[in-house]
Amino acid sequence: MGRVIQTPRVGFLPAASPGRPGQTSLPPASLQLPEPPSAALPPSLLPSVPPRGRPWPGPARRGCRATCPPSPAPCAPWSTTPSSGTPSLTVPSPCSDVTFVVGPEQQKVFAHRCVLACRCQAFQGMLAQVPVGNQDSSSSVPAQGPFILGNVQPEVFLAVIEFLYTNSVTLNNHIALEVLTSSVEYGLQDLCKLCVKFIKDTLSVEQVCEALQAAVAYGQTDLQQHCLAFIEGCTAAVVQTQGFRELSDVVLARVLRSDRLAVDELDLVQAVREWAHVSSAVLERPVPEVAALPVRELRLPLLAPSELVTLESHNQRDLLIPVESIAAAWRAHALRKGSGVPSRLCRPRRGTRPRDHHRHLEPHTK
Repeated sequence: MGRVIQTPRVGFLPAASPGRPGQTSLPPASLQLPEPPSAALPPSLLPSVPPRGRPWPGPARRGCRATCPPSPAPCAPWSTTPSSGTPSLTVPSPCSDVTFVVGPEQQKVFAHRCVLACRCQAFQGMLAQVPVGNQDSSSSVPAQGPFILGNVQPEVFLAVIEFLYTNSVTLNNHIALEVLTSSVEYGLQDLCKLCVKFIKDTLSVEQVCEALQAAVAYGQTDLQQHCLAFIEGCTAAVVQTQGFRELSDVVLARVLRSDRLAVDELDLVQAVREWAHVSSAVLERPVPEVAALPVRELRLPLLAPSELVTLESHNQRDLLIPVESIAAAWRAHALRKGSGVPSRLCRPRRGTRPRDHHRHLEPHTK
């Protein structure tokens, strides 16, 4: 089974614990997670959830589980169907009173209105319906189900429901970003923090660009910085991934502003060219138009004259780089200084290969 992350209630997210491999604990100063409502429910309404710290059964739920420590109140056992061993939230029970039909597979998920409503305002609004012409919210009546959620993967939705019942969540690399998306949509800040922690702990070359794109979209500054530092450490490998080619122009430009990218500028130009052709095909827009923002961050004065000649030849095919930018690079060579070129475009990156003319650009890198 996957790693178990213990998530104490007093804390933001687990941090690595040196004494117990695979387990983490929260720092002392952070937001306190709310008490799971199941502890206060009568036995007949207790959700069917696993004991704290025990992963979901079945191979489909394997991953890393972030969980709160056991509370003094008893918790109902996680029951499974004898035939399949699947969580009972996918099997109707006498106590469940709301049904969701999730994903293209139309998998049914059964839950309890009172639990969802008291744990999440988004579900509270979904499950309550004010009669037409009545502005009094106190007279709302339960909305009729089932509720159709066709654009959500069942595994992602079950992870959200698991968190609402147990204050813990089982994550893996296939669903972590989508659960993060759902946590933002449902306004579940604590679940969002657990997702961010998991993503940071399991970041890989193949997934870092997708994680960075999500971090920018959802305003997760800490995750943005972590992803950028990861990219800076293995840039040459990252620019070869599909995730890099799927970055938005805004996020790619943000990456290209870094001085610490571990790749030569000539390789970076080629990577941006490949990105631009993919984006042009997807967005059905000309290459110069989709690449306008990122191309401004390419440091053409760092290229040698022979490299600029080759670049001009390639540029005649797709017009990726504005003629003015290439002319400015040639001017820097002719005048042996970066006059007329923004100083940031004359600074060598960490991975830039030394070239003879760089010494003439050094005064402009300060």
